[in-house]
Amino acid sequence: METWRLVTTWNAQPAFNLGLDEALLESQGAPVTVRFYSWKPGALSLGYFQKFAEVPAAQDARAVVRRFTGGGAIHHQRELTFSIAAELEHPLYRGSIPESYVRVHAAVARALATLGVTAELRGERALASEREGTGMCFHKSSPLDLVWGERKGVGSAQRRTRGRVLHHGSIKLGTTPLEGDIATLEHVAPGLQPESFAPALRAAFEEEFGVRLEAGVPDALERGRAKELAERFLDPQFLRRR
Repeated sequence: METWRLVTTWNAQPAFNLGLDEALLESQGAPVTVRFYSWKPGALSLGYFQKFAEVPAAQDARAVVRRFTGGGAIHHQRELTFSIAAELEHPLYRGSIPESYVRVHAAVARALATLGVTAELRGERALASEREGTGMCFHKSSPLDLVWGERKGVGSAQRRTRGRVLHHGSIKLGTTPLEGDIATLEHVAPGLQPESFAPALRAAFEEEFGVRLEAGVPDALERGRAKELAERFLDPQFLRRR
């Protein structure tokens, strides 16, 4: 059975969260690494290609950063965030990009089912959570997004570079004023915390992918690189670039 590394970082600073994920993406030869984490303070992350002015909620967020992955803005509060970093040739990511999203989302849906939530790919249906002009990830969906209650409940994005892939995922435990009426777990598990839902997601990953997740920490090179990269996510020029 293949062993993957599991890294958990609860209540971490926004710039650190993005810096560590990018360091794991760059970490050639590292084992497949799953990361579960949360944010303190809660932060709004812009997609790599978004303009600051295109996201009205950015004016109201306590903290704002720009991701190195694309897609819409996400308010990282009342959520469990996860990432999976691996070689491009790993079976998880082998083949087309849509196929890899389907694999990851199948595992997330398995975890959600433990709470009695039936999540499935959106397909071609229209969602009640769609909204124009906000720039927010959860207000715009694709056929591969995980939905329940006719609303989008998981935000996903990938970055592929130098033969490696990192998949970001955002699972909403509750909503915030910046995101409004989206699918969350609040109705089935009020007050659910990221640390409480993480074991179900860990078990689902192990069962769906046939692997064992072993708790670990980033090595010294990864930690050092994460610290270097975090500086970029604090740079106003990077945040507000056109």
